[in-house]
Amino acid sequence: MKRRAIAAVVVLAWGLAGVGGAAQATQAAAADAQAPDQATPAAASNSSAPPKGKVLFSRDADAPASETTQPDATPANAAAATHDDFDGVPDAERDALTFTAYDLDAHLTPASAGISVHAGLTVRNDGVAPLHELALDISSSLHWDAVSSVDAGSHTTTQLKFATHMLDTDSDHTGQMAEAVVELPQLLAPGASMTLTVLYSGAISQSAERLLRIGAPTDQAVDEDWDAIAASKPDAPGEGTALRGFGNVMWYPVSVGPLFLGDGAKLFQAVGRAKLRESIATVRLRLAVEYVGEPPDAAFFCGRREQLIAISDNADVPIAEAPGIATAEFEARPLGFRTPSLFVTGHAPSEAGTVANRELIQAVTGNDDALAGYSAAAEMVTPMLKEWFGAQPLGSLTILDHTGQPFEDGALLVRPMRAADPATLAPSLAHSLTHAWIHSNQPWIDEGLAEFAGLLWTERSQGRAAALAEMQEADRALALAEPEVPVSAAEGTSSSVSGSNADDAPGTVSAAGESLVVASGDEFYRTKAAAVWWMLRGMVGDRALQQALQAYRPGAKLDRDPKGFELTLEDIAHQDLRWFFDDWVYRDRGLPDLNIVSVTPSPLESPAGVSAGWLVAVEVHNDGYAAAEVPVTVRSATARQTQRLRIPGRSSASTRIVFSGTPEEVEVNDGSVPETEASMHTQQLVLSRR
Repeated sequence: MKRRAIAAVVVLAWGLAGVGGAAQATQAAAADAQAPDQATPAAASNSSAPPKGKVLFSRDADAPASETTQPDATPANAAAATHDDFDGVPDAERDALTFTAYDLDAHLTPASAGISVHAGLTVRNDGVAPLHELALDISSSLHWDAVSSVDAGSHTTTQLKFATHMLDTDSDHTGQMAEAVVELPQLLAPGASMTLTVLYSGAISQSAERLLRIGAPTDQAVDEDWDAIAASKPDAPGEGTALRGFGNVMWYPVSVGPLFLGDGAKLFQAVGRAKLRESIATVRLRLAVEYVGEPPDAAFFCGRREQLIAISDNADVPIAEAPGIATAEFEARPLGFRTPSLFVTGHAPSEAGTVANRELIQAVTGNDDALAGYSAAAEMVTPMLKEWFGAQPLGSLTILDHTGQPFEDGALLVRPMRAADPATLAPSLAHSLTHAWIHSNQPWIDEGLAEFAGLLWTERSQGRAAALAEMQEADRALALAEPEVPVSAAEGTSSSVSGSNADDAPGTVSAAGESLVVASGDEFYRTKAAAVWWMLRGMVGDRALQQALQAYRPGAKLDRDPKGFELTLEDIAHQDLRWFFDDWVYRDRGLPDLNIVSVTPSPLESPAGVSAGWLVAVEVHNDGYAAAEVPVTVRSATARQTQRLRIPGRSSASTRIVFSGTPEEVEVNDGSVPETEASMHTQQLVLSRR
């Protein structure tokens, strides 16, 4: 086997877009960076007189989440103690805790960057040992006020003792997190769940401390860490409250040990694992936003939009001075493969393009001159998206005009909007609009198709060679992440995520790699998945793959089955593709490692003794463990002939190609199948006639 060089993964501190789900946007305008506010965070408060009238929020730890009372400005942390002699919580205890439900009541005071939260949490012990304490973490700019347990039968609450301490971490933009170590009245057994009510409050201002302390330039650090609670401005309605979640700002409770940028990819991997583990957790949010003057327009939570309903406190006060509260409620839904994010915008979106009388892009921006470019770019890529995914999108793409590095959550895109050439915007919109056209709860389908659409657009606009070059560049990181020897090969067995027979339950993970159905790293569910879609296209053809995607798109039942797309494609293409899905989707058997063993050209002569061309026999060996089907091409200066050849893992295969001219070169794999090293192999031919 060829030996691959083991390269260290260096994480640039100011290249964090992947933590929050980076939009594949190009030509994003540079942020008008401001120095981070170094003021000491304070508890949430309103500088104006508190609104009279309807009570909308509760911070009483003993009250059920459904009750609504005015927030109390006094912290209810009588049970809290500073843990000056903290010895540390074992990471195994933090890793054992899985959040299965979030029921959040959040009260925001943008004028002071304030937040107060009454949260109902359901947690489960997924470890192997009972837990006698729980570690709960939030941003260091917030503080714990109270923690209570809730009896599942009687719904009564019991206040719990907890101790707090600060820990350095790069999971939050401040570079620290506030951890509460909660003493449990009785052990939480493995597999058991419990419900907690927690209160916490504080302020979330923009901070780039974690990046500045490791030497990132100030403008780049601020461009990356832009999360904050703030009021929208008339000329920047998309730049109000913006909270991206764990890995950027810990505005809701998590349980995680200290993680640091530069320590390999551990931070990114931890965020990915959390997104995967808690994708089936239910999340609910009741939001109250204080304002003065014009009320905010809408809130976006986990990619969902809800209109804010404004309640003015005093109708007799001029609008510019009138205080009020705007509210919205997001019903409980599965979290999906994301970290909870929250955005509040200043005014209604503008339309940029339509398809079949449906709004294609809704943009919240003060830069109206940017809309024409986005509309034109959307019109450029729409015919391709219709051809591949269906006649019209399932919904609209929403763009929030916000300075800094782009962020993407499904069909919500947060990025700077400036007037730009539509051809420059088209590649990123091909990716983002795919989320408006097709959605899957399986990340390798959802994100992989968006990446695949970007490659399709590159091919359409710049040619196939440019698309293959783009894919090969991305595959370099994949080759480093993949195992050289998969677990199934090293141990002679495969272990399924569900613990059942590997042949019946997709989802086997190797020691270093990840099968796509349980992938948490973007080099797998984005990069490798895009390569899988490209390879499927080569095996079944464009039309069959397009028909399968359009048949799969409305099928929620199909999407719940890890094998759903395979079965759909096999039915339409009339091919047995199980071998491919076994090696590339359901299990991670690494990457193929091909080399040309031999090329044997033989002249063909007609009965009259006239040359009738050549028969070229090509033998290829696969030193990797994943089977591969690659194009084998014989070419001359004026002609080419291609056949596809499947080479099983750790085996050889051969094909014979009849070439009518004089062959000059053989090529195996054109870059469309990722390999451990080079994904193109050529051999020049030396011909002789007997």
